[in-house]
Amino acid sequence: MSAPVRFPAVLRSEWTKLVSVRSTWWSAAVYVLVAGAFGWLAASTTPSADSAGNAVGIALIGFGFAQFAVVVVGVTAAAGEFATGMVLASLAAVPRRVRWLAAKTGVVAGAVAGLTGVLALVCWLAARSLTAVDGGVPLVGAGVGRALLLQVATAALTAVLAVALGALLRSTAGGVGAGAALVFLLPLLLPLFGRTGERLAEALPLLRVGGDPFLVAGPGWAVGLAVTAAWAAGTWLLAAVLLDRRDP
Repeated sequence: MSAPVRFPAVLRSEWTKLVSVRSTWWSAAVYVLVAGAFGWLAASTTPSADSAGNAVGIALIGFGFAQFAVVVVGVTAAAGEFATGMVLASLAAVPRRVRWLAAKTGVVAGAVAGLTGVLALVCWLAARSLTAVDGGVPLVGAGVGRALLLQVATAALTAVLAVALGALLRSTAGGVGAGAALVFLLPLLLPLFGRTGERLAEALPLLRVGGDPFLVAGPGWAVGLAVTAAWAAGTWLLAAVLLDRRDP
């Protein structure tokens, strides 16, 4: 009887699969272009701001749109294996299915968080260079560090949610559609239907949990982060349970 595959080996395997898929690189390119270009454009068209936090929030606006690329990467990473039949080989190598899903989720979320961190710093540099603020735009303090960390957290949680949707629905189109509805469409459309719609929108994962001046939907950042984390964790746990019970 062969020894079980160690978790670091599973992580390496999932990393290899992630970077071997062409759509990963296309999505990463779109993510970088939209988040970075929108950030510099927003900062360059905002000559001044009343606080460093607002200046950085404006520079981070591109992430609200770029997040769609995160949904695509996460869903494709999981659902793509079911579409191609590769999941059979993956689960044969890693019989404990939850371990396989955890490794895939960790790799995707980690990659997204790392790239988002770099892009968030680029947007901070844009705000620091292009938007005038009394006292400047420090990296730490004045709500700047919190805004940057919140953006990284939001992107990572969106990746977890997307991987879970891909494993749950086992369809790239279905997973991307569900992710887009939860993260983009419904939080923006529901508030148009009065107070009831606003309350429903507050119960959905948000485009951004920071203080985005254009894409705000719902309560403050702490509640928004908690709601987004709850959706990511709940969907992931449901996907893990069903993955263990259904045939691949």
